Amino acid sequence: MQINFISLASGSSGNCFYIGTNDYGILIDAGIAVRNIKKRLHNAGFDLNKVRAAFITHDHIDHIKSAGVLSEKSFLPVYATEKTHNAMDNSCIFRQKVYSGKRIIEKTMPVAFDDFTIEAFEISHDGCDCVGYTVCFNDKRFTLVTDLGYICEKAKEHIIKANYLVIEANYDEQMLDSGKYPLSLKQRIKGNTGHLSNMQTAEFLSENINGKLSHVWLCHLSKENNTPQLAYKTVADKLEEKGINVNLYVLPRTSPSNVFVLGDEY
Repeated sequence: MQINFISLASGSSGNCFYIGTNDYGILIDAGIAVRNIKKRLHNAGFDLNKVRAAFITHDHIDHIKSAGVLSEKSFLPVYATEKTHNAMDNSCIFRQKVYSGKRIIEKTMPVAFDDFTIEAFEISHDGCDCVGYTVCFNDKRFTLVTDLGYICEKAKEHIIKANYLVIEANYDEQMLDSGKYPLSLKQRIKGNTGHLSNMQTAEFLSENINGKLSHVWLCHLSKENNTPQLAYKTVADKLEEKGINVNLYVLPRTSPSNVFVLGDEY
């Protein structure tokens, strides 16, 4: 069974990821316009009508922008924790709410979709009840952790078991420190409920990953405080220091990535 992964967007302007077979798939987050989701899937050879569900990581608008439209216009189930659904319901900037498609997912309780099981787990960020996701298929594990201030024990458990990992590398510390953001925002970004820096991600991976992991995609790069080149080099250099060899990529902020076929390397 061929499993495909594509990032449709990854950044503060919007986040949306697709993972699926040639016949069906799921979305993780829906932070870009539905027309862009549909177009980018189509251009990659996939069909929005074959998407079975959307899974939401947290209630910030760059992750939920189109969740209501997908639910009410495309009749797509939208999975999130109960607290996240409540936060979406009460958000004044999330205009099209999720009604008929509302589905509750509980952390550590997997949801099955044919060949997939999807499990939510706790992460640390300043949204409401933020989660990461692990998708299991063919005895392999695909884990996505974005928007997290530090890697808590539950997130660590999922990361170190992953065969494929999408992980945040949001900012370069020097760029953030010397940039024009106000001090309060800089402190929020650096805090335990903010975002991971390139170096934090690099150090964690170099100290914790093992031979199970074959692919790493760096996601959610800051437009103002990072560059793809810096993120890649910071992580690649740390991995090289430890003699760790993985396929390392940086996901584009506002455009789709290539389609990655998972499992070819085994």
